[in-house]
Amino acid sequence: MWRGRVYFGDNLHVLQTLPTESVDLIYIDPPFNTGKQQRYTALRTVRSESGDRVGFGGNRYRTLTLGSRSFIDIFDDYLAFLEPRLQEAYRVLAPHGSLYFHIDYREAHYCKVLLDAIFGRACFLNEIIWAYDYGGRPRRKWPPKHDTILLYVKDPDRYVFNPDAIDRVPYMAPALVGAEKARRGKLPTDVWWHTIVPTNGRERVGYPTQKPLGILRRIIRASSHPEHLVLDFFAGSGTTGVAALELGRRFILVDNNPEAIEVMQKRFHGWDGIEWLEVEAIQS
Repeated sequence: MWRGRVYFGDNLHVLQTLPTESVDLIYIDPPFNTGKQQRYTALRTVRSESGDRVGFGGNRYRTLTLGSRSFIDIFDDYLAFLEPRLQEAYRVLAPHGSLYFHIDYREAHYCKVLLDAIFGRACFLNEIIWAYDYGGRPRRKWPPKHDTILLYVKDPDRYVFNPDAIDRVPYMAPALVGAEKARRGKLPTDVWWHTIVPTNGRERVGYPTQKPLGILRRIIRASSHPEHLVLDFFAGSGTTGVAALELGRRFILVDNNPEAIEVMQKRFHGWDGIEWLEVEAIQS
């Protein structure tokens, strides 16, 4: 039986092929809306002995450009891009399932309104703040050093949450709680202090949007059971899949960036039960 599936292609197309209520947990870290001009190119790959890249199974492929579209990456375009994908995410999520939506401060409020409309406000469980301390410090405003993770559940009366499986963290004032509690530590709150992936750390795989394994391990432990299916359709460097494998879950990852696929192939090298699938075309 397969342990993981990695799709190269348009995530909306892949989502539309997944069975309804088939996924136990979704984590996504979509591109942040930066306000910069973005370019999306529609591509098609065909097998060719003289192809410009090597694909799955060592086969060579030639990449055909079907057309490009550029736009300013601002509010209206961003939500229009996300909405059909989040609608499909809601459809494929099991009745006991949860969605963790990772975004930064620029778009968190807009995305929450969109998610409220899709899931319902009663299904909003937490706003998690991932706080870190790294990088530049502007002198004309408070340095932004956090991301937001919005947690929604399919059914507020029957979702999975495993407090006993979650990693414990130190008390900030251990002397106030006594030696026994201080030794055991406490459950994290909705503010998670966790470093980013260190630039020269062993975990670093060279992908610009890589997220720490510690964050994904915490999410997967808390909101799924062994053998559950975890989906990440903005997979990037594949950290969600790595954490899922370590914790005995199955996974589906999707990305349309060839560089992401190359990184994931290296990260999953040596793991059994990984299937590599390529959709025919990437939608614009």
